[in-house]
Amino acid sequence: MSMSKDEVLQLEDNKAGTELNEEMKAAIQERILKQIAGELQLAAAKVRITVGLLDEGNTIPFIARYRKEMTGELDENQLRDIEERLAYLRNLESRKLEVIRLIAEQDKLTDELKLAIEKSVKLQELEDLYRPYRQKRKTRASVAKEKGLEPLATWMLAQPRQGDLRAEAGKYINEDKGVKTADEAIQGAMDIIAEQIADDAKIRAWIRQYTYDQGIVRTEAKDAEQESVYEMYYSYQEPVRKLPPHRILAINRGEREDVLKVSLEVQTDRIHDYIGRQMVKGASVVKDTLVAVIEDAYKRLLAPSIEREVRNEMTEKAEEKAIEVFAENLRNLLLQAPIKGKVVLGVDPAYRTGCKLAVVDDTGKMLEIAVTYPTPPNNKVAEAKAKFRKLIDTYGVELIVIGNGTASRETEQFVAELIGEIKERRLQYLIVNEAGASVYSASKLAQTEFPDLDVAERSAISIARRLQDPLAELVKIEPKAIGVGQYQHDVTQKRLDESLTFVVESAVNHVGVDVNTASPSLLSYVSGINSTLAKNIVKYREDNGKFISRAQLQKVPRLGAKAYEQCAGFLRISEGKNPLDNTPIHPESYDVVDKLFGELKLKLSQLGSQELKDMLQHVEPAELAVKLGVGVPTLRDILDSLQRPGRDPRDELPAPIFRTDVLQIEDLAPGMELQGTVRNVIDFGAFVDIGIKNDGLVHISQLSDSFVKHPMDVVSVGDTVTVWVLSVDLKKGRVSLTMKKP
Repeated sequence: MSMSKDEVLQLEDNKAGTELNEEMKAAIQERILKQIAGELQLAAAKVRITVGLLDEGNTIPFIARYRKEMTGELDENQLRDIEERLAYLRNLESRKLEVIRLIAEQDKLTDELKLAIEKSVKLQELEDLYRPYRQKRKTRASVAKEKGLEPLATWMLAQPRQGDLRAEAGKYINEDKGVKTADEAIQGAMDIIAEQIADDAKIRAWIRQYTYDQGIVRTEAKDAEQESVYEMYYSYQEPVRKLPPHRILAINRGEREDVLKVSLEVQTDRIHDYIGRQMVKGASVVKDTLVAVIEDAYKRLLAPSIEREVRNEMTEKAEEKAIEVFAENLRNLLLQAPIKGKVVLGVDPAYRTGCKLAVVDDTGKMLEIAVTYPTPPNNKVAEAKAKFRKLIDTYGVELIVIGNGTASRETEQFVAELIGEIKERRLQYLIVNEAGASVYSASKLAQTEFPDLDVAERSAISIARRLQDPLAELVKIEPKAIGVGQYQHDVTQKRLDESLTFVVESAVNHVGVDVNTASPSLLSYVSGINSTLAKNIVKYREDNGKFISRAQLQKVPRLGAKAYEQCAGFLRISEGKNPLDNTPIHPESYDVVDKLFGELKLKLSQLGSQELKDMLQHVEPAELAVKLGVGVPTLRDILDSLQRPGRDPRDELPAPIFRTDVLQIEDLAPGMELQGTVRNVIDFGAFVDIGIKNDGLVHISQLSDSFVKHPMDVVSVGDTVTVWVLSVDLKKGRVSLTMKKP
């Protein structure tokens, strides 16, 4: 979350040690707004209004949904981009003032330097300017300065056409200071100049860009005989600018695990020539010495530093892409269609400890817990079938959901066989991704929810519920534990957490939340509600019974006017006093709805009727908005909500594929056509569940007959797709698939 304007300007006041007048504060704010507008290619007015709304404490879901007229209908992603750039640039402005103060304290601040600092648009650019003035640990240059050799360095940089370097250096021999010979004096002066070259902002910027444009990343194995997942990188090279994000992160991990040696190579002659053009003015008595200094400065000081910076920049970009992929996959997973109105039997499979079973009713309420041992080493198949049959008959189970962890395929084989034997009712099964179920099961939340159950029993309940309502169940789990990304453990965890939290908030507010059934976990993601308020809402509900109106929320302890404004439109009350409370229409627009119904000569009780739907389809929003005194975007949203009150946007998505029989990898043959569910989308393709132990891979080149820039342009997590088998590797258990029809 970004700092508010007042917070950052107060911070700037404190750090600068001076009082910024209102004119200066306004200038800084205007500079930030213009830069954001330029970078994001948005109208400055839209950015200005959005920043004002954010500074007032409005959330992105609220602004995106209920302040469309003000922002010109900017979507959530655009609003988040503004928020992130605002935080970065305010931090940059704060740092600029601090750098100016620190340099001024050294009496080294010139008008030219101050202007360069003020014009810098990146933190890296700013830090390059500050680098020569930063307090350093002991270096060869600082030691030389202590020996009094700075004047000799200055003489050399003047590049005299006459004179003798050794004779000049002889003037600085001083055994008390540790300078015993002219050669030592010359070396010390060279060290001082080398550090000046390495600290030059212009030189650093050019070399950094050149390295990024022309550099080659080279990798080799530390032990070529060692088998590992990094074998393709044992002798590998690729230009920096062409290295894709997933390979950058793979190389980083291989280096971190001490399997790979990684280097960044670049032609040094061009770099030496460039520095020479900046430093060497022509023929002089010190020209050859300066050329040697340039080579030393690059090899000893610049190359290691720039390589580190370029690799950091590569990693940052790769991490951003990995986080973007994870976030998009997570959103699609959270928004999968819920399976409503079904009694479900959840199975957490295992070998030695047995399969834990949990029956939940159509609302997710736990009905019974059991354990059976149909898998090795126990193999109590007959006993397990009897237990399954009893639960199925007692509770009218219609769906069996199996977690995809240890022993899942053996359990699937057992369940498929059982379904084949039960003729009196229609039963189906589904394998679900149980990632994060164990995290939830061991959490305080699960302990509070089911204090008398063990971890595996709670996990079986979670597995069953995540079919009935994926969103409500998955929000109980730390987002990064859900496992639908690539290299999520290798990226900056703080940035990952922020991005995934934003995705969950977006998904929850997109769907809306029933305030009378939602868990504290689900409520805490609603706009304007934190974990404390979520618990207070649940406690109020438990103490006073179900909410019968949105207005009643204002009685919840600590839920003030601002929180109510932010959350009210996203909370639903299905059987309350006012039918509008079960729609996404915000209470602030209820008077608009009253005027609308008056205009149409209808009553609110007719909400959801066919008559109302028919009338609303012929309404012209632009004309009606003027009569009702409301913006067109808001009126469009109101009309849509009135036509489909209580609508769950996920209901329009395809349901998952249910199975009745099991498929083995041995059953597959090239050319075979199958239906599958996309489980994960990554940079180089998509993994598809086709009903065998391991998901098959559709490589990016096999996703479409036309060029595909990124797999997400074609498929999303949860999609049902038709695939054909390309090849089967029985030894490695791998299946290659294609979505190109043969």
